[in-house]
Amino acid sequence: MDREFRKQQMDSVNQKAVAKIKRGHHMEREYTLQEIAIVTRAGPARILGLKNKGHLGPGADADITIYDEHEDKELMFSAPRYVLKSGHLIIDNHEFRNNHEGKILHVAPGYDEGIKDVIRPFVEDFYTIKFDNYAVSDHYIPRHEVVPTAKQ
Repeated sequence: MDREFRKQQMDSVNQKAVAKIKRGHHMEREYTLQEIAIVTRAGPARILGLKNKGHLGPGADADITIYDEHEDKELMFSAPRYVLKSGHLIIDNHEFRNNHEGKILHVAPGYDEGIKDVIRPFVEDFYTIKFDNYAVSDHYIPRHEVVPTAKQ
């Protein structure tokens, strides 16, 4: 990430909020594109336990984006040259080619069913939606996949 660009962006936001950030505004280090890929792709996939995401190894989902290198990184990242989603070519030479509908990933963690009795009165009193209508049933989520959580 470009040091001067980061400084310009930090100077343009709420300075009280910036003052609470320990390093961001004063960080002199610049990130390489490889480090940006790790921070924005591999790291989150690992933290979320998405074993098929964030890497290019065997068993990966083959979600790949390729950019033309450009001095203006904002311009570079705004228009990928190629995008593969689950191995399907979606963008080919900057042109949209395929509307591949991927999966919707979500968690379904276990919980104490008794919590519903605690939450129900609050929802009924303060929400415009009835408590029993609040949950979204899986049949409303096409192509969904449950991602395991640490405690299931």
